[in-house]
Amino acid sequence: MKKKTTPRKLALIPIETVARRVYVIRGERVMLDSALAELYQIPTFRLNEAVKRNKKRFPQDFMFQLTKEETANLTSQIAMSSYGGRRTQPFAFTELGVAMLSSVLNSDRAVQMNIVIMRTFVKLREMLAANKDLAYHIEQIEETQRDHASMISLVMDEINALKEPPAQPRKKRIGFTS
Repeated sequence: MKKKTTPRKLALIPIETVARRVYVIRGERVMLDSALAELYQIPTFRLNEAVKRNKKRFPQDFMFQLTKEETANLTSQIAMSSYGGRRTQPFAFTELGVAMLSSVLNSDRAVQMNIVIMRTFVKLREMLAANKDLAYHIEQIEETQRDHASMISLVMDEINALKEPPAQPRKKRIGFTS
């Protein structure tokens, strides 16, 4: 008699945890291969192996490899170990690349994590749009304040000019002068 196996419940990771693993590199919001592998609970080399087997699915706007300088900069920013471990530069996956990973990795964990990651990218996009609106409103307020400040400055100059007594013309002295 075979025992029925129930699918184990996959622990979902909060969007905030995923958002901390999103970086802006070359002007793109990306996730590194090591962070994705950690979320998918697979070794990094397995993730990269699956990507290499499906290279046609990952054009430059889906994924790119970091340069040594970018890796060094990132290492100092996120306190990654600078020794041991990797022999190759990490791969960075854009939002499109992460979406494509769901077709390459077929585990339940990969599917669920992709859903969470896609929601994270959408949330980040919404926050960025809200920040643009906020930045525009702040700029408008600053312009208004600059206009008010210049007007106040003019009024204060006029008030200060009124405080000073008018210059009296010099009277001519009467009499002999030497």
